[in-house]
Amino acid sequence: MEGTEHALLAPFAQKSADSRARNYPEPSHAYRTEFQRDRARIIHSRAFRRMEYKTQVFLNGTGDHLRTRLTHSIEVASISRTISRALGLNEDLAEAIALAHDLGHAPFGHSGEEMLAECMREHGGFDHNRQSMRVVELLETPYPNFPGLNLTFEVREGLRKHEAFYQLPTADDAEYYCPWLEAQVADLADEITYYSHDLDDAVDFEILSAAQLGENEIWRQSHDAVLARYAGIREPELHKLIIHDIIDNEVHDLVATSAKLIDESGVQSADEVRRQPAALIRYSNELAEANRALRTFLYQNVYYHPRVAEVNVRACEMLRRVFEAYLVDPDSLGDAATRRIENEGLHRTVCDYVAGMTDRYLMEEYARVGG
Repeated sequence: MEGTEHALLAPFAQKSADSRARNYPEPSHAYRTEFQRDRARIIHSRAFRRMEYKTQVFLNGTGDHLRTRLTHSIEVASISRTISRALGLNEDLAEAIALAHDLGHAPFGHSGEEMLAECMREHGGFDHNRQSMRVVELLETPYPNFPGLNLTFEVREGLRKHEAFYQLPTADDAEYYCPWLEAQVADLADEITYYSHDLDDAVDFEILSAAQLGENEIWRQSHDAVLARYAGIREPELHKLIIHDIIDNEVHDLVATSAKLIDESGVQSADEVRRQPAALIRYSNELAEANRALRTFLYQNVYYHPRVAEVNVRACEMLRRVFEAYLVDPDSLGDAATRRIENEGLHRTVCDYVAGMTDRYLMEEYARVGG
């Protein structure tokens, strides 16, 4: 399989055989590459399973077809594979990063993250990207000989989003500015997924009118394109086809733009990619601008909509109350968590525990502590 990768993948793809390995050495597997092993470890982790009961945008349990963190992550992985295959990249690496990218998300979506950040303001803060790293490097403990999942360097690097620079694990500690192309793909596949599917869920949740949707350029263009292909089509099929068209347009633009940038850069290895001054996986300038407008539209009309915001306010108050209750009574965290207090500190240990909770479990604990 490693030989097949070298034969079929682009020269600038990250190959499994060239992995910078794991923190704790392990023998290779007989019939799985290193990135395939990482993908399996992520899927079989407890943190991955808990994402089924964590809110994406709309409170988990308020609708049978609304996304959760789990379904969102699976959709990001699917789009990551499509883009990676089109560009000759390593699909297994991109998929593993995509599946793990939200493992550190708090319950109750971004509102829960903001509340945890407030609770941790004087104690190191909270960010779900950094928390995903804590999950795979420390908090998941399926193996007796080392903490965490012991994922490859490449997958762990792909989870370090929004950092100004990285450092190669070499003797001269050479600085570089971009992660592998597969990590760049997973990052933008995440954007494509939540742009389109948060729109989809908002329409299903009936908080966006046709007039509001018509104000957005991306929606309007896909709406007109779908009606041109399927005259007379109506809801609910209409908006589903619009979402499909939006995703297709985003992916096609990203692949075409990125392929051109990769060709112009002349990169011939994954390390050359990492030394580029800017990411090579990008939208066209026109789509990037339209996506910024779509993001603004979603914040104005979806994320801050009263039906979403009011629920989030109540959920955040529950999270704050549970967090404070654990500070007073850390023994209620259980033995595994309390053993980390000496090394991690009380606030970080409580933060780790609360961040790992599902929406449902947090509400149960809120009731238990007398909320």
